[in-house]
Amino acid sequence: DVQLVESGGGSVQAGGSLRLSCAASGYTYRGCCMAWFRQVPGKEREGVAGIESDGSTSYADSVKGRFTISQDSAKNILYLQMHSLKTEDTAMYYCAAKTPWSPTCNLEDDYDYWGPGTQVTVS
Repeated sequence: DVQLVESGGGSVQAGGSLRLSCAASGYTYRGCCMAWFRQVPGKEREGVAGIESDGSTSYADSVKGRFTISQDSAKNILYLQMHSLKTEDTAMYYCAAKTPWSPTCNLEDDYDYWGPGTQVTVS
């Protein structure tokens, strides 16, 4: 079974930085499609950043230039480095993955596996 577990969330002042990690077990990075999403209560879930096995990345306009997604396939860890955090970045952040070798890998797609989330609060 695929399991995703996020860590690294917390409280930070505006302008600060955080790095989220997602430990993946039972998941192969060959042909992978992984992403970070976030959700605020009462609002729709938002795709933040995605990465494919070839290293291609995509970002929501709201985080471009501030967030960086990366993966360490040897350690099976997905990262989201966040800089210049804003109060509007406050949300529950989720790691997600699609079945390997899925035909598409977009933030708008449906993802098959999800972690429980980690809270990020920017004040």
